[in-house]
Amino acid sequence: MSSRLPSSCSIACGRPHRRLHEQCSYVTGNTIHCSKDVGKCEIESEHSVRLNQDRLVDAALALVDDLGEESLSMRTLAARVDRQVSSLYNHVSGRGELIELMRARIVAGIDVQVFSGIEESSESVPWDRALELWARTYLRAFADHPNLIRLLATTSIRDLSTYEMYDSVIGGLRRGGWPQGQTVAVMRSVEAYVLGSALDIVAPVDLITQESAGDRFAEIRGALDPRFGENSSAVASFEFGLTSLIQGLKHRLEAVS
Repeated sequence: MSSRLPSSCSIACGRPHRRLHEQCSYVTGNTIHCSKDVGKCEIESEHSVRLNQDRLVDAALALVDDLGEESLSMRTLAARVDRQVSSLYNHVSGRGELIELMRARIVAGIDVQVFSGIEESSESVPWDRALELWARTYLRAFADHPNLIRLLATTSIRDLSTYEMYDSVIGGLRRGGWPQGQTVAVMRSVEAYVLGSALDIVAPVDLITQESAGDRFAEIRGALDPRFGENSSAVASFEFGLTSLIQGLKHRLEAVS
């Protein structure tokens, strides 16, 4: 008998199938056969769930989260969703489109609305505050999927929602006073910092320890004293670095204005 019984019988008996009840006599494949001539009760399985593009992206994200970006292939993904490889091409044109759909899913969780409030007036949201808020939501989005960072950072961007996000950021920086020729550099500087920080935040808490440094390296041992732990954590380092980066950008803008 199959060990995977359905949570309910939606076609015939209408009863829970946590175990075979008195009307169900035996199981073959994905079907429970009922003894009282009431038809057949189909077992709900992963294969019986209709596959669509969103579910395929869900599965791809889970695959990369679990096994790393090297695991992402159409063959491995097909096995993950219990389908033939050829059936995946009903939903995506190939691995390249799948990667861009994954990128779009991550970008959807990054907030750029604050950039629409930047105007050249004292009442508006300052560009540096908008950049800070963008960086924080960017960090949260990628900290949930750190294995995606290398994959997305080394693949040419074709997803239009990513360009829409960039357009909002660049527009906000322009309205904040940045010269057009420097806006991409500002944006990419913050983006690179955030992606590195996302990896740091999910690293083991004992990534760098006083004990591992040994007795030969007095400076790092002293800096890693537990008294300073609150200042040297990954989260504290992100906050310190982001503040320093944005302050540096403010000084740079003053210099070119």
